[in-house]
Amino acid sequence: MAPVGPTPIIMETTMSKTKELKGASKAFSGTLKKYQAEWQNKETFQANAPSISQVPLHSVSPADVRTQYPKFFGTMAYPYMNGTLHAGHSFTVSKIEFAAGYARMQGKRSLFPMGFHCTGMPIKASADKLATEVALFGKYFENYKDEEAEAMPQDQIKADSRREDVTKFTAKKGKAATKAVKMKYQFQIMLAIGIPIEEIHLFAEAKHWLSYFPPLCQRDLTNFGCRIDWRRSMVTTDANPFYDAFVRWQMNRLKELKKIKFGKRYTIYSPKDGQPCMDHDRSEGEAVGPQEYTALKLKVLDWAPEAKKIIEGKIPEDAETFFVPATLRPETMYGQTCCFVGPKITYGIFKVSSKEFFIITDRAARNMAYQGVFPENGVYEKVGELLGSTCVGTLVHAPLSVHKDGVRILPMESVLSTKGTGVVTSVPSDSPDDFATVTDLCKKAEFYGIKKEWAELEILPIIRTPSYGDITAEFLVKKLKILSPKDTKQLEEAKELAYKEGYYQGIMLRGEFAGEKVEVAKPKVKQQLIDSGEGFAYSEPERKVVSRSGDECCVALMDQWYLDYGEESWKQTALKHVGNTDGKGMNTFAQETKNGLEGTLNWLNQWACARSYGLGSKLPWDPQFLVESLSDSTIYMAYYTIAHYLHGDIFGKSPGLANIKPDQMTDEVFDYVFARRDLTDSILTNSKIPREVLASMRREFEYWYPLDVRISGKDLIPNHLTFFLYIHLAMFPPEYWPKGIRANGHLLLNGEKMAKSTGNFMTLNDMLKKYGADATRIALADAGDGVTDANFEEDVADNNVLRLFTLREWIQEQVKGASSLRDGPKNNFLDRLFENEMNTLVYQARQHYEDTNYKLALKSALYDFTSARDFYREYSAAGGIKMHRDLLFKYIELQALLLCVIAPHWAEYIWLEVLHKPSTIQNALFPTVPAPNAALNAEREYVRATGGNITSAEAAQQKKKSKGRDIGYDPSKPKKLTIYCADSWPAWQEKYIKFVQSHWDVDNKCMLIDDKEVNRQVALMNEVKTNKKVMPFVQNLKKRLLSGVEDEIQIFERKLPFNEVETLQNMVSGLKKAAGLSVVEIIRVSSSDGGKSGFLVTVGSSSESDSEHRKIENLPSIAQSAVPGLPTFGFEN
Repeated sequence: MAPVGPTPIIMETTMSKTKELKGASKAFSGTLKKYQAEWQNKETFQANAPSISQVPLHSVSPADVRTQYPKFFGTMAYPYMNGTLHAGHSFTVSKIEFAAGYARMQGKRSLFPMGFHCTGMPIKASADKLATEVALFGKYFENYKDEEAEAMPQDQIKADSRREDVTKFTAKKGKAATKAVKMKYQFQIMLAIGIPIEEIHLFAEAKHWLSYFPPLCQRDLTNFGCRIDWRRSMVTTDANPFYDAFVRWQMNRLKELKKIKFGKRYTIYSPKDGQPCMDHDRSEGEAVGPQEYTALKLKVLDWAPEAKKIIEGKIPEDAETFFVPATLRPETMYGQTCCFVGPKITYGIFKVSSKEFFIITDRAARNMAYQGVFPENGVYEKVGELLGSTCVGTLVHAPLSVHKDGVRILPMESVLSTKGTGVVTSVPSDSPDDFATVTDLCKKAEFYGIKKEWAELEILPIIRTPSYGDITAEFLVKKLKILSPKDTKQLEEAKELAYKEGYYQGIMLRGEFAGEKVEVAKPKVKQQLIDSGEGFAYSEPERKVVSRSGDECCVALMDQWYLDYGEESWKQTALKHVGNTDGKGMNTFAQETKNGLEGTLNWLNQWACARSYGLGSKLPWDPQFLVESLSDSTIYMAYYTIAHYLHGDIFGKSPGLANIKPDQMTDEVFDYVFARRDLTDSILTNSKIPREVLASMRREFEYWYPLDVRISGKDLIPNHLTFFLYIHLAMFPPEYWPKGIRANGHLLLNGEKMAKSTGNFMTLNDMLKKYGADATRIALADAGDGVTDANFEEDVADNNVLRLFTLREWIQEQVKGASSLRDGPKNNFLDRLFENEMNTLVYQARQHYEDTNYKLALKSALYDFTSARDFYREYSAAGGIKMHRDLLFKYIELQALLLCVIAPHWAEYIWLEVLHKPSTIQNALFPTVPAPNAALNAEREYVRATGGNITSAEAAQQKKKSKGRDIGYDPSKPKKLTIYCADSWPAWQEKYIKFVQSHWDVDNKCMLIDDKEVNRQVALMNEVKTNKKVMPFVQNLKKRLLSGVEDEIQIFERKLPFNEVETLQNMVSGLKKAAGLSVVEIIRVSSSDGGKSGFLVTVGSSSESDSEHRKIENLPSIAQSAVPGLPTFGFEN
């Protein structure tokens, strides 16, 4: 029986730090469910390729079919089914969801499928842990005695982020690396993610995870309003025999293509699990790979006295002992002047053979034990220990060093026992750290207990660099003002500069390969050391890696099946596709993504594709192994295209449209369906699948492929996204290679990292319950679009609950009272400005959606669109006229259409319930409107700016009065406003117009010189000091040109695109009401006399046809400041 009553406290809970609600109570959840059910019942999001009866297969080319019936196919990385979706998942989901929604509005058939990833160790490891815990504590953990959750020490939280090999691309830390709190038992973790204690024991069976979490994932995404075709979903692993057959076909073909090979290679390895530990098998160390070094054998020539005493009896007298540093720069070994140890580090003395012993750390010995360095795999015999300080002064022979008489072991406080072997060879000519340390040792020899001459061996040039000369380290230490080895920040910068310059541009000055470029000589020197027996290859994890089983991993050199990523011709094909120089390759949407992919392609090689533990598909030719989780998830997007033909449920138990069984999907059938071969009689005979069914499946693939965009978090660039690219290029003809990869940043919550331990964490279900789907989607769109980390602000979600509610209420009121609105012809002022602004925003929103800039699309489609309505509404009310009915209904319809991509439920409500359209807005096209009128845009901005400037001018007068200064009128009495508008531009501006025009790039719409050069050249024209208006005028001119709102010819010819006086006349009635003015007077200021006189245009609210004949003399000085488009103002009673 399940326990009755309160369960014992298993762990401390943290109160949620997410924000309290202000407006979420207004969310209309019932309406959301209604539309979601309608979309599902009407199969709104079920997308199909044109049938073979519509267009017979290959009657026209697949490309022509796609042209005739435009399509969009986008996917994201299918989520792993060891929990529910969190806010970070939803951010990535939103990107593909918005893209799919906009594609529908472009009239495209839009496919967004979603599968459920279950391959790998995490589920199996967690299930096995629970089985152990059930045996230990009972079915309901009733025998568990409350303990404190184990917190990871802070010094372990901070992973060593220093990059040893600066030529190698690395991703920023992924989600696994941000986990700061570890719970001791798996059942505690299950409780933390919301599993009832009476159900946890069921998860001791791995298959239960596969049936429990996928429905929750589908529930959350459906509640989110996703436009997903759920017919095409599946679970991975052999739990779905169709998907299992697909993976086996993929692996067979890759092996036939010689992309999968067998042999010894370095891989991250868990001794506890007895197998490679790949990315998805790790609780810490995501995207960490093996770091390969050259290990040097520095033979001991003469021991330091204290060390000699310690080793006595432990090492045979006729044996050789070596200090073994590991270096990434074998080409610099000619310049070794000493060798460093950490004085406080305990080193082991490890027996390699009866005649050979190594001095290294235990960690390094453990790595070497799995790399063939010691006689027996996994065994490293330690015969003794030495404290680093006891070794100081030992004389050793340094291979290749110009100092043939040997170099000394010296102390270095910054040596890490967790990096390399704990022994560091010193090359002060090219290593800033070494140069700084050697310099410090020389200065403080007595303090360090060494002889000064030990640190004073001559530093000879090894590599010549164009920027830093022959002694790179010395140059950079002086340039960056590095004073001691404790200047770690500057040293890190210097190291990166030195290593990059040396590797990419350095020329060897010494040794057999003198005169060669460093990047050419480096592997030759390494091989020379290995061939001479003075060095060997050594590898270790780049950073700490912990398996799901809790084992700290090492690197093993082992026989295994691996994908030969990095093979030269394959790599070059991939680089060309990413480079996209001919426009036929792949869109990466952001330069950082492109750089990341190219960087990974340039270093990635040989990825283990098999494991012996976990869930997955068996390797077809070696069934003792399972296909590794990042290797079975590279081309499953192709599987989506035919999944609904294969099965009717995610496990493949019920038949799909094809009504076939898994064993009918042979490798040859997959070859045909995925356009790798033609149909033959043998395929028809052996598979027993009807020709029409095979043709329909092939049509699905040929229509939906190539994949238009693949969206994932940026942490998947170094693995999944690169693998995805490689395998597509290997498996499919070029016509079907991916068209786009978009990487997004991680999602912050309220400006902070999400973490369950701090309470700053939300699942997608939490977000939907709190804010509803549309406000959540709006906040995700508002969070950002780049590769940098985005920020989900709960205030944005909450404010938009209120915004959508208020907007909906207002729209309903207007429709209800439509008979009281104005009809008939539209006026030439507010109606015309409002309609043009709507058209402009529709064009802007369209462009932003096409560019996948959803934050900007949201601004145009919602924030700016409602602002345009507010302007029209408020100015109409101030002018004493009603809004035009046709324009208002146009606004309502456009608002629904513009928001359909981001807020589909709200848009559907307005479309169906308010506007009473006959069918769902999900099938509506993006609105087509007349092109924006630049003159009307400029006039609208003028009206807004002038109204705001009048308000600001009056406020400035009020402020003066509050300080006791005379302002010339009493604000409490009826006021008169005089507006001074200029009839022409000041003469002094002409030469600056010509200056800007001479430096304006007409083709690229940009300045040919930067701001600094603009300022310099303007200053040389000798008016800046005497005329303070010059620089602001030039800057405003540039701003107007760069905005693209106005026609540049009009700007250079200094013509306003509208009649300023007429616009001011149209504004008068509104200004009087809005500002509480009794009289508004407009005076056109004459430039012929420097603005001292002008003509009265309008008195009060009337316009007189002969008013310009009424000349006004002796205008106030403020009138002289007016220029066309920027009037000035005066107040009086």
